[in-house]
Amino acid sequence: MTRLIVAAGGGGDAVAAAMLDAALYGGDNGRAVILTYAWDRLLIDPVPGPRGPENFTGLEPITPAVWKVPAEARPIAPAGSTLPRLAAELPHTFALIDPRHGAEGITRQLEELVSHLEPQSIDLLDVGGDVLARGDEPTLKSPLADALTLAACGQVNAPIRLLIAGPGLDGELPLEDMRGMLGPVVQTLTAKDVEPVSSVLGWHPSEATGMLAATARGVRGTCEVRDAGLPIRLTDEGPTVHEVDLDEALSCNNLARAIMTTATLDEVEALSREVCGFSEIDYERNKALWLKQQRPVKLDAESVLSQLDQFEAEARSRGVTHTTFRRLTEALNLGGTQREALRQLLINSRPEQHAAPLWSITATSPTS
Repeated sequence: MTRLIVAAGGGGDAVAAAMLDAALYGGDNGRAVILTYAWDRLLIDPVPGPRGPENFTGLEPITPAVWKVPAEARPIAPAGSTLPRLAAELPHTFALIDPRHGAEGITRQLEELVSHLEPQSIDLLDVGGDVLARGDEPTLKSPLADALTLAACGQVNAPIRLLIAGPGLDGELPLEDMRGMLGPVVQTLTAKDVEPVSSVLGWHPSEATGMLAATARGVRGTCEVRDAGLPIRLTDEGPTVHEVDLDEALSCNNLARAIMTTATLDEVEALSREVCGFSEIDYERNKALWLKQQRPVKLDAESVLSQLDQFEAEARSRGVTHTTFRRLTEALNLGGTQREALRQLLINSRPEQHAAPLWSITATSPTS
């Protein structure tokens, strides 16, 4: 028997799905199939929006509408994707959500998978909980992927359990706003649950899943994330996983209901602009154009560490205790391809500040 976990927003949700599989089901040699988007932010993929099967070589068919992403698969340049590396390092099967045909297409994919796999369980997993958003919240930044998977799951004739891990950790929907919808805690993640994905967390850029893992390891404080420096509180709620009634989530999510009959991604985007006032893919398009105009900054160790000292001093004055390597990469005006080099430089220079997978800025830096 096989388990099916749908990673609601792709990216880090796929890593969290692997973590959750081990925590809830014991891993069982990776018999879970994780259905996920190939949608990495611009640090990894310079092309805006999600990737489809046509953007890869080496995919393997599972059903007529669903493709497996094996370790040997490769994104076709200039696109990028973390999925082949996930497939190489984790024992799970990663299947690709193809959003080109809207919610109707994803519904068809799910129905084919359910018929083919006959899974013993189906979980829809979202880290942070923005799948519960109405669509008009001022803090909402990336509702499209979650709304699409929710809309599709709501139309599949099979029992699907909606799980919210780390409520509030993505910074898009305050914990107070969703608390009334959160059902029972089905799991509180621990450091042991993080171990199966610990190697992945070192290189994967997901901030929300990184904070989920950090809180499971006991990290507490305030973490600054994203290019805008959004502060996220790391509390005892961080490592919890709640069950939520899927129908209630669907009734709350205006975008998910609006896009249920969409047959193209363009339709989904248009309705997102109408319901939410924006499309996150438009934001990526604009940022991609801006990034192309930026001159790359050389990664000079002395200069970087000096800039880091200044950043940390300012962050401490804001009450910040931790940050992510993605945030540091952007704050120091480095390119996405320099993120890993920056990470290695900082860990080698100041290993005591590595609160894996986060960076601790609570201690006074050596040169301060």
